[in-house]
Amino acid sequence: MKALVTGGGGFLGGAVARLLRQRGYAVRSFTRTAYPWLDELGAEQSLGDLADPAAVERAVSGVDAIFHVAAKAGVWGRYADYFATNVTGTANVIAAAKKHGVRKLVYTSTPSVVHGGGDIEGGDESLPYPKHFDAHYPETKALAEKAVLAADGPDLATVALRPHLIWGPGDPHLIPRVIARAKAGTLRRIGSRPVTVDVTYVDNAAAAHVLAAEKLEPGSPAAGKAYFVTNGEPVELWAFLNRVLAEAGLPPVTRHVSAWKARLAGRVLERVYRLLRLPGEPSMTRSVAAQLSTSHWYDIAASRRDLGYEPRVGTEEGLRRLGASLRGG
Repeated sequence: MKALVTGGGGFLGGAVARLLRQRGYAVRSFTRTAYPWLDELGAEQSLGDLADPAAVERAVSGVDAIFHVAAKAGVWGRYADYFATNVTGTANVIAAAKKHGVRKLVYTSTPSVVHGGGDIEGGDESLPYPKHFDAHYPETKALAEKAVLAADGPDLATVALRPHLIWGPGDPHLIPRVIARAKAGTLRRIGSRPVTVDVTYVDNAAAAHVLAAEKLEPGSPAAGKAYFVTNGEPVELWAFLNRVLAEAGLPPVTRHVSAWKARLAGRVLERVYRLLRLPGEPSMTRSVAAQLSTSHWYDIAASRRDLGYEPRVGTEEGLRRLGASLRGG
């Protein structure tokens, strides 16, 4: 089987590509720029932008399955940029898949598509999409997820996976941001009450993607559905982040700011950045304040049942591996 991985040079996309090669798949990666390590892996590379339908068609031609991992992530930026990559790009992938007779499409979504800003404790896939989003990323990912699931049919089987807070060695997003803020002395605990969240070690997330593709067929139990993917062992958020800091040789977070002050600061800073068109991103946003001050963990019984998913790398083992990588081991 030949598989296309959009975003194959990224953190999760790269993990999916490596696992596919280990399992004997032929792999093609679709990214904006080339990655030498993908050549070393034996993966074919196709270059282009998701918003370019011709480039997407070239990448899709001749493959049997698509892992659509690439997306514009983050907490700040222009809506048009998020829409072009996450919504238009996904529409291009779906159209190309149907045109070229691809049978399977595994889409990387996010639990943020159902997080409306409050606590979610043990939520399952029956959770509805919220009526309002505080950031462009979850809003456009929800639109894309809906399009992927609606595209499921007798000729193209689709599934959406929602891995939560992916982390591990090589993470370019969550871990570096936490460490950088801690080193700068700007990291603050949001709120004073304990909050529980799910985390997903990157190898577990990659395994879920490959399992989903192998289980996916038109009319199969997974076809046309979304699934939460996590380590299956929720953690107390700030205790987990303090463990990460300890592995990096840094002291724990001791200072905090109230949740309502963080949300207010996020609202004000967002308005200032928009009005003045400031570069970079605000030090706080509404969505970040909500994510760091609420519980959000999920029931993964459905992914265990329908995909055969089982987290293989526990959080403690993941932290050991992360610490070794941060220390250069």
